[in-house]
Amino acid sequence: MDSETNHNDYTHDGTLDLRGRPAIASKTGKWKACAFLLVYEACERMAFYGIASNLVVYLTTQLHEDTVSSVRNVNNWNGVVWMTPIIGAYIADAYLGRYWTFTISSLIYVLGMVLLTIVVSLKSLKPSCTNETCNNSFSLQIGLFYTSLYIIALGAGGTKPNISTLGADQFDDFDAHEKELKVSFFNWWMFSAFLGGLFATLGLVYIQENLGWGLGYGIPTAALILSLMVFYLGTPIYRHKAKNLKSPTTDIVKVVFTSMANWKLKVPNESRKCQEVQPQHGITSGKPQENEPSNFKFLDKATIKEGSSRLPCTEVQVEKTKQVCGMILIWLVLLIPSTIWAQINTLFVKQGTTLDRHIGTHFQVPAASLGSFVTLSMLISVPIYDRYFVPFMRAKTGNPRGITLLQRLGIGCIIQIAAIAIAYLVEMQRMHVIKVEHVLGKNSLVPMSIFWLLPQYALIGVADVFNSIGLLEFFYDQSPDDMQSLGTTFFTSAIGVGNFLNSLLITLIDKMTGKNGGKSWIGNNLNDSHLDYYYLFLFGLAILNMGAFVWASNVYVYKKEAKVMQDEDDYYAK
Repeated sequence: MDSETNHNDYTHDGTLDLRGRPAIASKTGKWKACAFLLVYEACERMAFYGIASNLVVYLTTQLHEDTVSSVRNVNNWNGVVWMTPIIGAYIADAYLGRYWTFTISSLIYVLGMVLLTIVVSLKSLKPSCTNETCNNSFSLQIGLFYTSLYIIALGAGGTKPNISTLGADQFDDFDAHEKELKVSFFNWWMFSAFLGGLFATLGLVYIQENLGWGLGYGIPTAALILSLMVFYLGTPIYRHKAKNLKSPTTDIVKVVFTSMANWKLKVPNESRKCQEVQPQHGITSGKPQENEPSNFKFLDKATIKEGSSRLPCTEVQVEKTKQVCGMILIWLVLLIPSTIWAQINTLFVKQGTTLDRHIGTHFQVPAASLGSFVTLSMLISVPIYDRYFVPFMRAKTGNPRGITLLQRLGIGCIIQIAAIAIAYLVEMQRMHVIKVEHVLGKNSLVPMSIFWLLPQYALIGVADVFNSIGLLEFFYDQSPDDMQSLGTTFFTSAIGVGNFLNSLLITLIDKMTGKNGGKSWIGNNLNDSHLDYYYLFLFGLAILNMGAFVWASNVYVYKKEAKVMQDEDDYYAK
């Protein structure tokens, strides 16, 4: 490091360069560092959505799976992709740090993509299988396909939580200017992800169905490799959080077990006094809570000095545990919205395959391409939200974000309810056309344009501007400082569990409604099913869940925000 560097030019949040030296504020971080990360994020999202958007079609047309099985397998894979970040984030927070965890995981990701590209380039053996040898070869082909998918899921576990938190680390929360820049970070981070997703749903999906699956997967594989090269070019200017000296979950486990051991004891009045503060509620308040969290008072028992053989916990450890418990509460009421989101790459796509997809005489829109309208609506909405909505609401509320994090999530949930209501109405119209036109065959085309599905896709996109971006920002912002990689996995795991929940619901409903010769709501022949009933069921769940969300938001207490350094000389004098 330059010996002439003034200590006032160091970052105030204790970030370091890759060699462990204090980061120089003027030479590192901010948007110039994030630019390299945004390139990777766009290419990785292109690779992911290039697989996820059309996976249900590949499974049914190339591997010849039935509707319920293909939807279940897509949901299960998506669930694993969004759940493995818990492992990757824990390794980063407890052992390797974000940069090195990302590096190792990205190589695993690329390995999976290369293997997947090779497998899908092979011709499907199923139609020609007439003997045991051929059937065994086809089983091997399926096995390699799913192996490559889950290698990708493993790699994503270390890249998803760490690339976004590494990006957020490039802004110093103790610097007024950088803190203001960070307000927009997650909006533009997701904007780059949407660009990658848009290319996948518009370009890659068409290439896969018309020019070949190998080419359709080979392009994002090459792009991912190139983006990694770009990522490493930015290494000299990245800022890194100091490595934890112990596992960040140790304090939480200690507080939980100590409070349980002391469950019969009462917290002394002097200890309770500092905890009893008036909470600022999430939905109704425009400002974060300035006091320490006062919910989950049972955990205060962990601070009792007598009565347990365990050493008492500090108030800092207890409040850290309360923060995590509060996040779990919000996480629980976001599972149903994540289940609704899971329809984009499953039932919405299968619904689209039954409709008229022609534009003109010769061109046919791939059903999965309608997912691009989710992305388009997000790309249009993000700049409007960031440049117009936030400043307008900031002037009204005085909140730097315009509205609170939970208000943002609540608006997204409401829009999502409207989207699933419209999906129900459109499916009712499809069923009406089927009845009038006597369309009964499994592969029969319903004389109704696929563009009837556009409103539900577009509304899901607008909802995601509030929900997906809000979720990522909420869990990063509200996580304890030494758990921010792990904290963002609340975001990914909510989506993952939502996919698993959707898989479970579809399996149970198919078995319950299809038993004893009944008509399944989600049968292999969607033209002779009742998908409208399933959408109505999801709508009811979403309404009930909205009530639970409002309750959880009003009992949630925000994490105390870091104070901006006003006088740098005073800071270094301490």
